[in-house]
Formats: sequence, C-alpha cells, structure tokens
Amino acid sequence: MIGFEPSEEQRAIAELARDFAREELAPHADAWDRDHTFPVETLRKAASLGFAAIYLSEEVGGSGLGRLEAAMVFEELARACPSTAAYISIHNMVAWMIDAHGDREQRHAFLPDLCSMARFGSYCLTEPGSGSDAASLRTSARRDGEDYVLDGAKAFISGAGAADLYLVMARTGGPGAAGISAILVEKGTRGLSFGKQEEKLGWHSQPTAMVIFENCRVPVRNRIGAEGEGFKIAMRGLDGGRINIAACSLGAAAHCLDKAIAYTKERRQFGKPIAEFQHTQFTLADMASELEAARLMVHRAAWKLDRGAADASVAAAMAKRLATDLGYAIVDRALQLHGGYGYIREYGIERYLRDSRVHRILEGTNEIMRLIIARRLLAEAA
Repeated sequence: MIGFEPSEEQRAIAELARDFAREELAPHADAWDRDHTFPVETLRKAASLGFAAIYLSEEVGGSGLGRLEAAMVFEELARACPSTAAYISIHNMVAWMIDAHGDREQRHAFLPDLCSMARFGSYCLTEPGSGSDAASLRTSARRDGEDYVLDGAKAFISGAGAADLYLVMARTGGPGAAGISAILVEKGTRGLSFGKQEEKLGWHSQPTAMVIFENCRVPVRNRIGAEGEGFKIAMRGLDGGRINIAACSLGAAAHCLDKAIAYTKERRQFGKPIAEFQHTQFTLADMASELEAARLMVHRAAWKLDRGAADASVAAAMAKRLATDLGYAIVDRALQLHGGYGYIREYGIERYLRDSRVHRILEGTNEIMRLIIARRLLAEAA
C-alpha cells in the first residue's frame, strides 16, 4: 500500500532536523560562506543527533533509519545551508559503503568514529581525466605483499585535506569497471597529499581539492570488498548519494520559495503588493507545484532503494535529474522575484543559487542521469 503522509516517527525526525538547521546552521551559514569555513564543531553536533550515520546499522553507532528518513533530514538541513548539508550527505555515503561492504573488523575499526564525526570521510572517484566516464579511471593500486601501492590523483574531492578517511576507487586489475577496487586511505599516510583549495562558485563551507597519491602504501586489509568490486560499490553508494543531493535541492528550493512568498507580499509597486499581480501568482504557483512533484519523486526513489527494488537505480537517476533541475530553477525564479535585491547577499537568495548549481553536476551529471534512464527504457523495449 502506498502512503503519502509521513509517520509520526518521520515527522519527529524531520522536526529534529528542522530545529537543528534553524538553531545551528542558519545563524552561521552566511559567515561560513563568506569566510570559507568548514564548521567542524557544528558538524559534530549534527553527528550527536545521528545525522552523520543516518542509514547505518545501530551496531556500529548508526541511526538505523532508512533512505526516506535521510531524504527528509537532508531537505531540512539544506533549507539553512545546502553546502553543509551536502557534505553531511557525502560523509554518510562513505560510511554506508564501509558498513554495507566492509568486513566486521573494518566496520568496527572505522565506523564508530565516522558516526560521531570524530573523523570525517571523503569519497574519491572522479579524476582529472575521468569524470562521467568513471570506469576509465587511471589511479592505480599495485599489490606488493600485504600492501597496495597507490599512484594517481582524484579531482574535485569534497573534504579534501580536512577529512581523515578517503574511500578511493583505484585500478587493481585490467581496464574497465571490473578492474576497480575500493580502498580506504587514512590521512597521514606517507605518499598522500592534496592540491590547492579550489576557488568555487559555491559550496564554500566545505573544502574541495585534488587528492594525490605518490607511492602511497596502504595495507591490503583496508580494501573494502573483494578485488574488482569497487565500481559496483561506488555505483551503489551513488544511488543513495543521488537521492540525498536531490533532497538538498528540495531544501534550497523550499527555503527560497518561502522567501519569495514573504517578499512579494511586502514589496509594493504600482500602488499594491506585487503578490497581487497575476504573473507573480502564476510564478509562485508553478514553483510550488514543481517543488511538490520533485519531492514526491525523491521520496519514491528513497522508498524503492529502501526496499531493494530492481529499478531503484533508475528511480534515483530520475529523482536526481528532476529535483536538481527544478530545484535550481525554483531558486532562480525566487531571485528574479526579488529583483535587484535578490542579487545582493544580504537578502539570502544568491547563496542558494550558487550552492544548488553544482547539484546538477555531481553524483553523476544530469546528462548521465538521462543516459541511465534511456538505457533502461530501451532495454525494456527490446
């Protein structure tokens, strides 16, 4: 049976996230953006509420919730700060891959500190020469006794330099997806270094840089899963990551819609509030309708992923494509309704525009989402 109303527990979880976002993120988000601050202590406060390990098992310190609850949490956090919410999403994704694919020793060695954010995690897939074509990655992990020796570089890595654990997709075998393995590299490992901090359009509350491996020796026991399983692990992680980032777009859009409604009721032109003009009303109605449609698709994808549905990956791609495109468009229209004031930092819209733009690129570009969807459609029709 399909239900469209959240349970009492889900409402309570969303309210907890909403309160945290209002009290701990919103008052500081503009300053973090301006000063490029990675808010370590605030992140650890989020972890104390279970937000660093939302869908991890309780055995290792996780919250033991589902993907639907996670989507609700990330929407609420992103209403206050999409950049910080997105980093928490990435951290969750790394922790979940260890929980789902690591052995007992690995799970108990790494996850308690990730759940509390005593240690931060980063996901290392993209390379300077392999973005959308992720299976062509070139970072190598050569076996040498009981170690792997890593050489190569990863690009656009969130948390780079600040994180303590790097889940790296590296080539241990031949070409293509089957030659890729997942290996945990700890900060401080000899041969691990970082490039300069990237100067980005948005996402200023999390560091982004290249992660570089030069004769970087890592014990074989840090491999997550079997050799050759890395690409499958990476793609499974991205299914959830796509839903999470879609939820972050929902939060940004919801906040900006609320701001636009309030502003158009106050702003007067031609002798009356601009909310009384039909064009403004039509714009707000379209924004609200599109937001609701995107939210339903995100929640449906989360529901499918929780249940292991055969089409969960396609549902995640659909939700990510729709919610990030519509979310950005809603933010953009909110800025337009503010006129010139929307372009001014003081009015609190332009940060959401800058932060939400990248959602259409990361966790697989929206063009790749269309390819995933189309391939499934054409395969079913064959």
